[in-house]
Amino acid sequence: MQKKRMNKIGIAAVITALLVSLTVSGFRQDQRENAAYEHFLFDDSYVHTIDITCSQWEKVISEASLEHYVLCTVTIDDEQFQNVGIRAKGNNSLRLNEEYGLSRFSLKLKFDFMDERFSYHGLDKFSLDASFQDNSYMKTILAFDMMRYMEVPAPLCSYVWVRVNGADWGLFLAVEEGGPSFVRRNFGNDHGVLYQPDYRSLQDENADVALRYTDDSFKSYANIFIFDNAKFDINAGDQARLIEALQVLSTGEDLETAVDVDEVLRYFTVQVFVMNWDSYLGMTGHNYLLYEEDGLLQMLPWDYNLAFATYPLGMSDPLTDAETLINYPIDTPLMRTSMEERPMFYELMKEADCLRQYHEYLAKLHEGYFSSGRFETKMKMWANLIDEYVKQDPTAYCSYADHLEAVDMLEKICLLRSESIQRQLERQIPSTMTEQNADREQLLDCSDVDIQVLGDFEDLEKAGHRQDQALQKVLRSNK
Repeated sequence: MQKKRMNKIGIAAVITALLVSLTVSGFRQDQRENAAYEHFLFDDSYVHTIDITCSQWEKVISEASLEHYVLCTVTIDDEQFQNVGIRAKGNNSLRLNEEYGLSRFSLKLKFDFMDERFSYHGLDKFSLDASFQDNSYMKTILAFDMMRYMEVPAPLCSYVWVRVNGADWGLFLAVEEGGPSFVRRNFGNDHGVLYQPDYRSLQDENADVALRYTDDSFKSYANIFIFDNAKFDINAGDQARLIEALQVLSTGEDLETAVDVDEVLRYFTVQVFVMNWDSYLGMTGHNYLLYEEDGLLQMLPWDYNLAFATYPLGMSDPLTDAETLINYPIDTPLMRTSMEERPMFYELMKEADCLRQYHEYLAKLHEGYFSSGRFETKMKMWANLIDEYVKQDPTAYCSYADHLEAVDMLEKICLLRSESIQRQLERQIPSTMTEQNADREQLLDCSDVDIQVLGDFEDLEKAGHRQDQALQKVLRSNK
């Protein structure tokens, strides 16, 4: 199944990119550091091959929830890297995999695990996304592509066929991790600081993850500044600048002094479109990257396996009504949390100019990405690229027939969502939840949509036997 590419092609691409970069000057966006890995693993024109040799693979699976690194050797498209750290990763996906007795975890590979000088062509670490609750295998790559279309810095990604100890493990999505390499690629060497705010317990208030200002104490923002959530070594000055930005945000005044308003509006344009409520717009409030430079905050994309309205399927009171979800209001897009509890969205949308610009960006996404045919072209390209690999995926969460159905359903959902948003912008459909609840007759008909096709718990119940067989092959090959 491997499609080999000579390393000299990648080297030529790097040299070409370097020559081009030398001819460009004057603009910050053109001063990004050239990242060689962008032209190797993240050449998304073909499916790459990753071979993992790991004597402790059984430990990686059985102790997944501990998220402890073990050593392995990784061969990427015939290029070998030794002493790479590998571990399972995830939150909800990791917990549910263990609950259902499954073994296909998303993975994190850390190349500088033993020596901080080591990297994969300049990349310190990347993830292998398992497409958990994503029978289409396309939710994440689609969301990131939409972000890039809206000029939001987004992680690179590409499809990879993974083997472990010589045995096939399946089709994954390689994703550039948010970290120093990602920051240098997007913001150059003279960059700011990156964070990945995350809660330790949903029972806590987690005001810091929600970017709410409480006081000036660094301890009040532990979910931002704690080790691993801060992607760089930070000092008191870094902490003070971020807290000051949150304080300005809390006032709703002079927002441009604390927030890169235009970038954040473009980020929310896609975030609202993809109906991702395992995010800042939902009760969890997490799954985003926060970039601060010179006191200005940006929000950057992360984690979309439960996007496209699939997160509500797992709520204690599941929301499966496609008509409600696909028509979800663009001006009050939060779910199971209040607007005031999410100031980065709320305070911006209180400003008439920001609301107007947000609407203009939604119209741009509708017209330029969906009405132009770009979306269908991308979907067809990805579908053709991964088709044969999905057929043979030994650890897949779904059957091949389920995959084909999910791809068709994802396309239908996106086109309906785009149409609904356009009608909301034209006031043919109400754009707030209060208005929609008062008049549901105007909502777009979604009676032929089944969101559960994209990936639900029934798929997890069926996947156990298939994944057990694949795991046993890996373990036998390691003896």
